[in-house]
Amino acid sequence: MQFTAQQIGTLLEGRIEGNPDVTVGNLAKIEEGKKGDLSFLSNPKYEHFIYNTDASIVIVNEDLQLMQDTKPTLTIIRVKNAYAAFSTILNMYNEFRLDKSGREEPCFIHPEATIGTGGYIGAFAYIGKGAKIGDHVKIYPQVFIGDKVSIDDNTTLYPGVKIYHDCKIGKNVVVHSGVVIGSDGFGFAPQEDGTYKKVPQIGYVQIEDNVEIGANTVIDRATMGATIVRDGVKLDNLIQIAHNVDIGKNTVIAAQTGISGSSKIGERVVLGGQVGVVGHIVVAKGSQIQAQSGVNRSIKDEGKKWGGTPVMPYQPQLRSNVIFARLPELEKRIQELEKLIELKLK
Repeated sequence: MQFTAQQIGTLLEGRIEGNPDVTVGNLAKIEEGKKGDLSFLSNPKYEHFIYNTDASIVIVNEDLQLMQDTKPTLTIIRVKNAYAAFSTILNMYNEFRLDKSGREEPCFIHPEATIGTGGYIGAFAYIGKGAKIGDHVKIYPQVFIGDKVSIDDNTTLYPGVKIYHDCKIGKNVVVHSGVVIGSDGFGFAPQEDGTYKKVPQIGYVQIEDNVEIGANTVIDRATMGATIVRDGVKLDNLIQIAHNVDIGKNTVIAAQTGISGSSKIGERVVLGGQVGVVGHIVVAKGSQIQAQSGVNRSIKDEGKKWGGTPVMPYQPQLRSNVIFARLPELEKRIQELEKLIELKLK
């Protein structure tokens, strides 16, 4: 689709400098912009690109002072916050690009499933008995939705998502390809002969509203009760969330993190990549945990930074890293001191 500078300026409540009738149909980085492209500039480090870009329109902060003339073909739109404004444009562009509706065949929908209005069901999707699908839900090809699963309005399931029976998904949830929700928790009882007997996992997974789940993440169903991912949580790719875990509102978790069973993660927690959390502990709200840390005990102090394995307060952990890097040097000095002592004792 094509948009004029005037239309974009009106949407963003911006001030236009240049041709208000110039049109754009693509989005591009400022250094790669071509005729017909819309770009933005918010970081001063990239200001030099605006003087040579071939983009037709660039969104900038209203207080940007240009040090030289731009190309006469460039139209500038000044807004309060260029980054936020361009994010608005990106969201609109994505909505247009991903706007799908209707039903593709072949797909299987059980006669006892309930399907809302205005949605999309892609080819080879499976919707089981008693499933309840809300309005404007997008179900991409090869999605599996088990029996009695409920999915609320405006949720999107990308290709290959698998949702086991009885799980509950809220409104405005985005689930990326390869995600498995409701697989069995890791429950096995050791036997006298050294074997393991499976403990049935009869709970479910509850995903609340406004959650985004990255590709190939797995969220296990509870042994009993629910594994819960609460409002506003953002999960990266390749995350493992075990049975009966409870993740608090607006928590952010980076890739390859694993959270063991029955642990409770507070609100607004940030877990870096490859963090490991043991089972049956609590992480206080507002905690920030450095990548590759191992959380082996409960964190009770709210709003603090942590790092290392086992986890410790962040600043002492940084100092420990400095000492650790010097261990070979310190070992050598100790050996030299031991030799001096031996000589003196002789």
